[in-house]
Amino acid sequence: MLTPPPSSMRRERDALGELEVPANAYYGIHTLRAANNFPFSGYRLHPAFIRAFAQVKQACTNTNVNLGYLSQERGDAITTACMEIESGKLNDEIIVDPFQGGAGTSTNMNFNEVIANRASEIMGGKRGEYLLVHPIHHVNMHQSTNDTYPTALKVAALNLLVKLEGRVSGLQEALQQKEIEFRDVVKVGRTELTDAVPMTLGMTFGAFADAVARDRWRIFKSRERIKKVNLGGTAIGTGLGAPREYILTVTDNLKHIVKLPVSRAENLVDATQNMDSFVEVSGMLKAYAVNLMKIASDLRLLASGPATGIGEISLPPIQAGSSIMAGKINPVMPEAVTQTALRVMGNDQTITLAAALGQLELNHLLPLLTHTLLESLTLLINASEGLAQNCLPGIQANPERCRVHVEQSGALATVLVPVLGYDRVERLLAQAEASGRTIRDEAVFQGVGSPKAMDELLSPKRLCKLGFTFDEYRKIIKK
Repeated sequence: MLTPPPSSMRRERDALGELEVPANAYYGIHTLRAANNFPFSGYRLHPAFIRAFAQVKQACTNTNVNLGYLSQERGDAITTACMEIESGKLNDEIIVDPFQGGAGTSTNMNFNEVIANRASEIMGGKRGEYLLVHPIHHVNMHQSTNDTYPTALKVAALNLLVKLEGRVSGLQEALQQKEIEFRDVVKVGRTELTDAVPMTLGMTFGAFADAVARDRWRIFKSRERIKKVNLGGTAIGTGLGAPREYILTVTDNLKHIVKLPVSRAENLVDATQNMDSFVEVSGMLKAYAVNLMKIASDLRLLASGPATGIGEISLPPIQAGSSIMAGKINPVMPEAVTQTALRVMGNDQTITLAAALGQLELNHLLPLLTHTLLESLTLLINASEGLAQNCLPGIQANPERCRVHVEQSGALATVLVPVLGYDRVERLLAQAEASGRTIRDEAVFQGVGSPKAMDELLSPKRLCKLGFTFDEYRKIIKK
């Protein structure tokens, strides 16, 4: 951190002594100590978390004003300062690193000082004096880091989950559109990367869409897990230091501000020390990351080549692929989505361990859990949007390539097994290989069925049926 010239500094004091703070800063000595103590990551607190924390402070202030613990004038100034933070106006003043000791105390004090100094300024005071509005006595009244911090995390996560649900819905719709578009394209289905049986390309995208539909439901339901907050529980959930009427009303004020269905937890001690609800949400995010990675991997495989790979689809060319190989286009969107998914999976393990390592009445690793969970949510929001808007709409099927693969593979052989028997079909495959003919042409050559019958067996309508009847097969084979 650069040290400003002495003329632009102010001196502040805390229990450990004095420090010089930049004169124009809204933060104060507690924030500066934290910034100097924990210059670990260079990351900033998530914008959604900053906004949520300011909303929590606003709710606490409104409650204290309503109950007569703060004057209307002081409360209005604090509320204005909170709303300025919510708008992003003072985000640069929230400078503490996400990775910090003290279970989030540094973050709480950063907010307390910025709000106090801005509110003092609104009331005609000077930054750093804390005579009109004090960070602890007024801004932090009836609060603890241990109830405001996790409450802010839940508000931020709820907002991002709502946003993620919308992106997942958009991805599902994009996949369903491709399911319809490719419903008549017959291709080879593969198991263990080897030719299996015929299917349609629409079926492939339909399976993707159904997987994402399950994720959409999980994400919707996961919001239920974190709507209970411990605001009013103060240090360990007993509410020590806060009036009963404050505890009973502060969450209602928060609900009005954030416009989310938050409510007070029945057991504030439990809600203060146990973080399993975040682990559950993270697990649902991991499940979505798993499906995203599977989809991205399959898209990359199906588009591989195009001349020497599978090449059954073409991905949209969204950027040049090489600085040396002219004309090369890479599957960059599926690759970026895969990296995002891997990060979310790793984050899930971090969140799991952070929650498990909490001790007694408080989880001291909540700052790590906060940063990691909000990062996962943000990554999934952006990856979902990128895949749905910048990749899927531009995917094109290569029907001729799909047809050639079907004819050259033994996929048709499995279609013939129910009427010809396994052994005969196996001989038919060997004869086709020896003659150089496709299994389709070999079947026609040997009089198993007419060209029209073979085409009907491989028609999209036939492949989309669930199962078969022997009468249906005999009718086709006789043609």
